[in-house]
Amino acid sequence: MDSGALLPQGDPSTAIKPGGRGGWPAALFLIAVEFVERVGFYGVHGNLIMYLTGPLGLSTATAAAGVNAWAGTASMLPLLGALVADSWIGRYRAVVAAGVLYLVSFGMLTASSMVPTPRPHEPTACQDATAVCSQPASPARTAFFYATIYLVALAQGFHKPNAQALGADQFPTSAPDGVASRSSFFNWLHFSMSWGYIVAVVALSYVQDKVGWAAGFGASWGMMLVSLSVFLLGTRMYRAERPRDRRALSRLTKTFAATARACADWIFRRRGTMDTEGLPTPKEQEGNRVLVKLLPIWMTSVVYGMVIAQVSTFFTKQGSTMDRRIGGLVVPPAALQSFTGLAIIASVPVYDRAFVPLARRVTRHPSGTTMLQRIGAGMAMASVAMAVAALVEAARLRAARDAGLVDSPHVAVPMSMRWMVPQYVLIGLADVFTIIGLEEFFYSQVPEALRSVGLALCLSAMGVGSYASGMLVSAIDWVTRSSGDSWFLDNLNRAHLDYFYWVLAGVAAVDVLVFLYLAKGYVYTNRCEFVDTMTGVPDRNASVNTPIYQATT
Repeated sequence: MDSGALLPQGDPSTAIKPGGRGGWPAALFLIAVEFVERVGFYGVHGNLIMYLTGPLGLSTATAAAGVNAWAGTASMLPLLGALVADSWIGRYRAVVAAGVLYLVSFGMLTASSMVPTPRPHEPTACQDATAVCSQPASPARTAFFYATIYLVALAQGFHKPNAQALGADQFPTSAPDGVASRSSFFNWLHFSMSWGYIVAVVALSYVQDKVGWAAGFGASWGMMLVSLSVFLLGTRMYRAERPRDRRALSRLTKTFAATARACADWIFRRRGTMDTEGLPTPKEQEGNRVLVKLLPIWMTSVVYGMVIAQVSTFFTKQGSTMDRRIGGLVVPPAALQSFTGLAIIASVPVYDRAFVPLARRVTRHPSGTTMLQRIGAGMAMASVAMAVAALVEAARLRAARDAGLVDSPHVAVPMSMRWMVPQYVLIGLADVFTIIGLEEFFYSQVPEALRSVGLALCLSAMGVGSYASGMLVSAIDWVTRSSGDSWFLDNLNRAHLDYFYWVLAGVAAVDVLVFLYLAKGYVYTNRCEFVDTMTGVPDRNASVNTPIYQATT
């Protein structure tokens, strides 16, 4: 019997019938699951740098590198979770396993945060420009904490690609409006996830700051329990999964090896001298073509991952130095991230219900624009967001100098946090275009048996971007510290985050140009047939970059 099947075997490709499984009723369960899961996950991720520089007593640069490394791992592990699901246990069971692992890891995290935090003996220690406000935690406590959050990362590795792929599976391409509904699903999925993000960075970060870290992490554990419960309640609504292809992993490994061998032959030999021994099979050749096509798009997406890695690291630290008062309430610095979620929430309905129908009339494309057009627009917005962040940081440094607070890092700079809102909003708008577009792109451009892997490839690009950001921070910190003051001093009033933001803005701008060049020549995977949406007659004049298609598989 199929180890991945949820329900008795049926024809998974048949159109959705009223009262049947799949479609929006099933997808809504998964959208709700993602909302609650994001509340729990970002209850840790959103405020992690403040925990590392607070109770664990790490420096700003070390904490930022640690957050980037963890976030990178959390985005790379979905490759493992997707491969295990697609070749062995199935997406449904992978999500259940992730839920159990979430409960274990968040329970451990809550327990670790109950250990009292040592305080510095000298009350003036925090006034030094490079001092850490808490004594460093013991090696055992630090090691246990890191082991725990990496278990959280492993749980996300099994949850995220499989829950999202299972949701997209509820809309078979053979069903009426299946392609358009699937694109709409990804939009509303991120709408729901953004609400979860806002609840986490506003409510849970407030609990962590005002009540205690144990209470905040305990609330995240409760969210994970609710998420798993809602997912199990929807079991009878989900479409049956296809039989697991237990050879998918071995074929994918052979495909990677064959692709590497072909690249080596191309670099070191001329085509006429290539050996015929060990040539890939036709299926492997098709897989090679898919990987070769996707690799350039994946590589350009890494730079976008570097940009968005700043939201939960330096953006948060930057906001912690500013005037965060709203009336009589002091807003936690992590709560500023809610503006990113609010931008997504406000723009997704406009995009899905207004922009797409209008663009569809012009382009005659079911989704309004092609996936690559959508991705490129978001990348351009990300570059602008970093330029805006650099300008705001330069203004903050001037305000600190004018107020004589250069050597008083723990006194709020007389500059409202509202000046940071534009950079958060621009990142949110960029996510609507790039992140959602990348997920739909990688889901649709890989073989059906590996669609969880396709979504994991998208997440892995963000993970490599986080790694790259961490390495860039470490390299710049080493270079600038050896020649004077580091750009990432713990005293941000003497640091130069504005220079770092300008570097990222420039790199992102170049990346947009490279992406546009690559996207111009990209030919979408041939699983659809170009047709005229009015007559159903194949449109031979349709551009490959603006396809009007109807699913045939």
